[in-house]
Amino acid sequence: MERHLMIRALAPVAALLLSVALLLAGNGLQNTLAPVRASLEGFSPLALGGLGAAYYIGFGLGCFFGPSLVRRAGHIRTFAAMVAIASAAALIHPLFVDPTVWQGMRFVTGICFAVLFMVIESWLNEKATNETRGVVFSVYIVVNLGMVSLGQLLVTLDDPKAFSLFALASILVSVAAVPLAMTKSEQPTPPANVRVRLLKLYKLSPVGVVGVLAVGLTNGPFWSLGPVFAEKAGGSAQAAAIFMAIGALAGAIGQWPLGRTSDKMDRRRVIIVACFGAVLGGVGAAIFGNTSETARLASIFIFGAFALPLYALSAAHMNDMVEQDGFVEAAGGLLLTFAIGAAIGPLLASAAMSAWGQSSLFLYTASIHVLLICFTVYRMTRRDTVAAEDRGEFADASVMAQTVATVESFAGDDDEEPVSQEKPSA
Repeated sequence: MERHLMIRALAPVAALLLSVALLLAGNGLQNTLAPVRASLEGFSPLALGGLGAAYYIGFGLGCFFGPSLVRRAGHIRTFAAMVAIASAAALIHPLFVDPTVWQGMRFVTGICFAVLFMVIESWLNEKATNETRGVVFSVYIVVNLGMVSLGQLLVTLDDPKAFSLFALASILVSVAAVPLAMTKSEQPTPPANVRVRLLKLYKLSPVGVVGVLAVGLTNGPFWSLGPVFAEKAGGSAQAAAIFMAIGALAGAIGQWPLGRTSDKMDRRRVIIVACFGAVLGGVGAAIFGNTSETARLASIFIFGAFALPLYALSAAHMNDMVEQDGFVEAAGGLLLTFAIGAAIGPLLASAAMSAWGQSSLFLYTASIHVLLICFTVYRMTRRDTVAAEDRGEFADASVMAQTVATVESFAGDDDEEPVSQEKPSA
C-alpha cells in the first residue's frame, strides 16, 4: 500500500525531480568552486564576502520578479530561460577572473535560482494532493540536500583553476532543462504575488523572525565562505569539498530529531539547544580547524547538525502562531528575512576574517548564535509556550522552509487584515 502511494505520488513529478537533481548538482558544484577558485586567485576577504552577498541579493530580488516572468512566459519557458542564463553565468567566471565580474555573475545566478526554485516548487505543490504532499516534499528535500552535497564533492574531480569544473557546472545546469522540457505533464497555474508585512510578522512571532534573520547571518557566510576556510585549513580544494559536504549531510541528519523533539515541547527550548550545538561546533572549528583534520570535520558535522535545521525550527515556531490561511505570507516574510541576513552576513564575516584571520568565520557565527540564545531566553520570560493543541507539525514547517514564496512588497497597509489575531506572540 505504501509502495503504491509512493509511486502514485512521484509519477507526476518524476521528470521535475530529475531536473531538480541535475540543477542542484550544478549549483552545489558552483557554490563551492567559485569561492575556492576566488581564494586561489587572491581575491580579498571582502571580495569573497561580496560573492555570497551578491548571490543572496539576487535571490531576494528574484522572488519579486519571478511571478511576472512565469505569468508572461509560462513555467517551462521561464525555466529554460533561467537555466540558459545561469549556465552562461557559470562559464563567464573562468573567462573573466575579476571580483566585480564574479560578483555580478553571482548576482545573476541568485536571481535565476530564485525563479527556478519558484517554478519547481509551485509545480510540486500543484501536482501533489493533501494525501501525497508530505511524500513529494520529503523526497524533494532528500534530493535537494543529497545533490547539493554531491555537487560539492564534484570539486575533487579536477584542479579548481581548470576550465573543466566551471564547464561541468554549466553542463549540469543546462541539461536540467531537458526532462522538464520533454514532459507531457500539464503546466501549473502561474504563482500569485503575496503581500508580506514584516512588522506584523515580527509582532506575531519575534523568535520566528529573529531566528530566521540569525540563520541568514550565519548560514549565508557558511555556504559562501566555508569553502575558503576549509581550503586554507586543509590545503586543497578536495578538503574544502569534503568539509562542505559533511556539513550539508549533517544538516539533513539533524533536521528530523530536532524537529520531532520540537513537536513535543516548547520549540524555543529546542532552538536554544540547537544554538548551543552550533556554538560548540563553530568554536571547535575555529580552535581546532587549522590543527587537525579529524577535529575540523567533527566540528563541522556538529555545526551542520545544529545550525542548518534552525530555519525549519524557526519556521515551525512561526507556523504555531499563524492561522492556516497565513502560511504563505509567513513563508514569504521568512524568506525575505533570510535573504536580508544572508546578504549582510558574508560581508560581516569577511570583514572579521580580514581583521582577525580565517578562524574568525566560525567565531562570528558562534557570536550570532549566542545572541539568538539570549533573545530567545528573553522572549521566554515574556510569553508562555504555545499550547499543545495549537502547535503544528514540524514536517509542515520543513516543507515551508524549502519553499520560495513569491513576494509583492515588504509591508502592507495598516488597515489590512493581520495574519492572525488569535495567538499570542512569542
